[in-house]
Amino acid sequence: MELTNSTYTSEDLQELLGCFVVEKQQFRFQPLTAGLINETFLVCNEDQPMYVLQRINHAVFPDVSGLMKNVSGALKVLNERDYSEIRLLKTRDGSYFIKVTSGYWRLMSFIVDSTTYNTTEKEETAFEAGRIIGNFHLLLEDQNLLEYTDTIRRFHDLSLREQQFKSALATADTFKLETAHAHIAFAKETLNTLKDIQLDGLKLRVCHNDTKLNNILFSKQTGKGLCLIDLDTIMKGYFFYDFGDAIRTVVNTAPEDEKQLSHICFKDYLFTSFVEGLASNPSFLSEEELESLPMGAVFMPFIHGLRALTDYLENNRYYKVTYQNQNLDRCISLFDFSKKALDKIPFMETELKRLFSASL
Repeated sequence: MELTNSTYTSEDLQELLGCFVVEKQQFRFQPLTAGLINETFLVCNEDQPMYVLQRINHAVFPDVSGLMKNVSGALKVLNERDYSEIRLLKTRDGSYFIKVTSGYWRLMSFIVDSTTYNTTEKEETAFEAGRIIGNFHLLLEDQNLLEYTDTIRRFHDLSLREQQFKSALATADTFKLETAHAHIAFAKETLNTLKDIQLDGLKLRVCHNDTKLNNILFSKQTGKGLCLIDLDTIMKGYFFYDFGDAIRTVVNTAPEDEKQLSHICFKDYLFTSFVEGLASNPSFLSEEELESLPMGAVFMPFIHGLRALTDYLENNRYYKVTYQNQNLDRCISLFDFSKKALDKIPFMETELKRLFSASL
């Protein structure tokens, strides 16, 4: 039986499940299409989701062993009363992933009655997003950085992304260069602005590195934040990466590739609620880290926008697209949010000082 929008049949996926230590039964599979990188299937017993089966994109993550070592190591400590546990299911030979003709696959537990949101207008959701991200960092704070591989080398390295952008400019066809002319100019200008970010004095941490809102699970029953998902980019980083990536999707109620720029916004009340949630955790951020956060809210949407623009110029080699100019639309939307975040820096600085004053 073929699955809609999938290159795999139910029989293919059932055979893959047989490689893992799970009860033998006939499962139903549901493709999950929200992710841009991996191929993901919900594994259901009748109508009850039980597992998440995922093919790891080996082109994006060439060191699968290192990636899975990061994920399994983090999951051992990402488990407490206020943080829901995700389990990796072992294969029959005791590993956490298998390699077959179609690629590398893993199987994870599914958290019952959980859901995700692409955007929100609720203060409670913004608060819980901040709280669970802070909890995530507290649980990982004592991890040995040397035990974590860089799954994507220099993932948020601005100098690397600038170099890739310039290489794309040198080889892109004339039509694309003309179409993206205004956005290329903004990228060049903003690159100069962001080079002023000072990394000296900032603590290097184990970060999620992709904390957009839909990478957080929430309880369907209570609305409480449960845990973070999509852990492939867990590796070394700075806290402003996770802060900025969350802000760009928590305070903006428009989708990432929104074409109507008037719909892209920075909701002050959602920012305040997010920071309140973050500050509800025991203090773990230094004064230098707190000072870096407002510019992080500019940096992260910009670097994602720069990558989308680069991918557009390189004919969509990295991100999945459903239409030809989707990466350009992503870029335009992200750059527009970066502009709005720049205007909000004084507000962000004031709120962060007010809400974290007791911890300084």
